Amino acid sequence: MRKFLLFVFGLLLLGCFSARAGFILLPMDELAQKNHLKAYGITYWTLNKNYKASWLLNYRGGSFLLPDAEEIRRECQIRGVSFELLSDAEAQQILEEISSPSQNMETVVLEKAPKIAVYTPKGKQPWDDAVTMVLTYAEIPFTPIYDEEVLKDQLVLYDWLHLHHEDFTGQYGKFYGSYRNAPWYIEQKKEAEALATQLGYAKVSQEKLAVAKKIRDFVIGGGFMFAMCSATDSFDIALSAEGVDICEPMFDDDQSDPNYQSRIDYSRTFAFKDFILDRRPEHYEFSDIDMTEKRKIPFERDYFTLMDYSAKWDVIPSMLCQNHTQLIKGFMGQTTSFDSALVKTNVLVLGKCELNDEARYIHGQKGKGFFTFYGGHDPEDYQHRVGDEPTVLDLHPNSPGFRLILNNVLFPAARKKPQKT
Repeated sequence: MRKFLLFVFGLLLLGCFSARAGFILLPMDELAQKNHLKAYGITYWTLNKNYKASWLLNYRGGSFLLPDAEEIRRECQIRGVSFELLSDAEAQQILEEISSPSQNMETVVLEKAPKIAVYTPKGKQPWDDAVTMVLTYAEIPFTPIYDEEVLKDQLVLYDWLHLHHEDFTGQYGKFYGSYRNAPWYIEQKKEAEALATQLGYAKVSQEKLAVAKKIRDFVIGGGFMFAMCSATDSFDIALSAEGVDICEPMFDDDQSDPNYQSRIDYSRTFAFKDFILDRRPEHYEFSDIDMTEKRKIPFERDYFTLMDYSAKWDVIPSMLCQNHTQLIKGFMGQTTSFDSALVKTNVLVLGKCELNDEARYIHGQKGKGFFTFYGGHDPEDYQHRVGDEPTVLDLHPNSPGFRLILNNVLFPAARKKPQKT
């Protein structure tokens, strides 16, 4: 009897040791992960709890390796995120496979949860903007800020900044042609003018330029900036037009500067060069950067391809392109995509449409910081219009298009290491 009890005790003890894993793997390949978007939220939550994590670039769709802890397991179960338990030996075997020179993979250590700010007008709902929507869905905390906070130099409190679909040129989104008599347009114009006056500026365009320059300085100083849709090209246009009035009278009550195109300074921009501004106030375009009207791609063929980078040598673009597929559904916006001929040569094209070579997803460095521009409005709403119903992300938990946004959110968490030479 005593021998039998010792045998049973031994089995139980063995079971306890076998149940104790060393690591938790969040698989990010197509079939193994029930909720790709919330997996980013789990990784952020883990970092916020002062654990370290590893991003396994190009391993099973860009999986995450977390330390094993009961609270992490429980959080995965609560949020519906698939996970696998690994022993120390199994984890080491994966890391050795990744480190092999023959594998286009890399391990990136994630050290600290970045502090996130979203530049967005007061009163905007989360579904008005794809980034706030996916951050909310993934349960990644962020702080909404707007012009007052930016102009008071509060950007220094944050590591990562997203620009809502803003118009930094002072032309109210070029909605004049279709919506100038709509009550919401009239009210938003009044609010913007009142805010500019309150902050000490004579015009909305001048106030927005001041905000754009503060954001520029944030990036140059080492910040991470992400923008979608019209916040991309309007940001660069505003910087290029400093000291030049490009607004027609219906926007700022006076005439634009004559021949203002000749005074545009492309050296001030982040991403774009040689663009021609659209002077027509009734036309829903800022310049020829955007490809919306030029692209002529039917819905059923509208996809873009993520570029393939060396994970060991080109770590940053590899991080930003992690996904369970390289082919992403296209989606439209006021700024849908970028004319490749107008993208500066020092800016990386991370994703492009093979049918017309347009750039959809681009990235660059400015000073000590980084920026990423992503064309389109909502990756799961092909042609989002004013007043459309919000996207329900519970229906799209594995969205490749939304994954690209969340890659950028975790990018600042990566341990800085010397560049390979």
